[in-house]
Amino acid sequence: MLQKVLLGASRRPGLRAAVTRTPATRRVVDRFVAGEHLDDALRAVGELSADGIAVTLDHLGEDVTDRARALRTRDAYLALLDGLAPLALGPAAEVSVKLSAFGQALPDGGHDVALELVRPVVEAATAMGTTVTLDMEDSRTVDSTLAALAELRKEHPGTGAVLQAMLHRTEDDAKALAVTGSRVRLVKGAYDEPASVAHQRKADVDAAYLRCLELLMAGPGYPMVGSHDPAVVARAHELAAQHSRAAASWEVQMLYGIRPDEQRRLAAAGTRVRAYVPYGADWYGYFVRRLAERPANVAFFLRSLATRR
Repeated sequence: MLQKVLLGASRRPGLRAAVTRTPATRRVVDRFVAGEHLDDALRAVGELSADGIAVTLDHLGEDVTDRARALRTRDAYLALLDGLAPLALGPAAEVSVKLSAFGQALPDGGHDVALELVRPVVEAATAMGTTVTLDMEDSRTVDSTLAALAELRKEHPGTGAVLQAMLHRTEDDAKALAVTGSRVRLVKGAYDEPASVAHQRKADVDAAYLRCLELLMAGPGYPMVGSHDPAVVARAHELAAQHSRAAASWEVQMLYGIRPDEQRRLAAAGTRVRAYVPYGADWYGYFVRRLAERPANVAFFLRSLATRR
């Protein structure tokens, strides 16, 4: 119930204003978000790279409803790639994009607008030897996002996608994407979805995740295991061994600020690890979904609100 309340709050403008104006919120946001500016993100990249951890950077923003804001999203990502270029990290520093931030939800041709605006970002990433992953949002966007993926992969086959195990359709999508050259980040899902399209019980989501993980690890693509769950990460290692996967043929992805010691431990032990690093001023939706994922995050938030420096 708490999770559904929080997920509902992630898209309520009134609550957004109240939370973002609370000074104590900043202390908690700093745990999950690298900062509001590009320099903050690049500093986080340097710190993680020094620990042998790759990154995927997300300039925060979603649900854009006018073309001008969508254009600003495109420009922010092009500036991000320009900032990454001198670091010469190649695919160890890629970017993640939400197509709703590129205009996907615009009432007149939103899909085409998003594809038009994200294409130069993908082209710029390819030119500097890295990749783009299309984040997955709520279930209403899946068909559009996968259609954009298919179009972009024609010229940029390294373009990646995200699948959410909580959705009933995802096993079929995993089968379709478990192909040579395909890059797929598998996550459990962090949106409030109805029972008609998504599993509602945690046990069912967990089971679906493991079924999808087996499909991806058995295929010839590049699975990206988006999980902080030690049991899931252990199972991924078992499947990699079972399918004779080289260490360079898959990776574990974890969120910035969550289990950083484990990220470093895994990287030091030879597992490819990538941190999902969000930055930007529009952090509210991302932040609330992180609270919804784990009760411990909510407790951490409440303790921080009660603390006075």
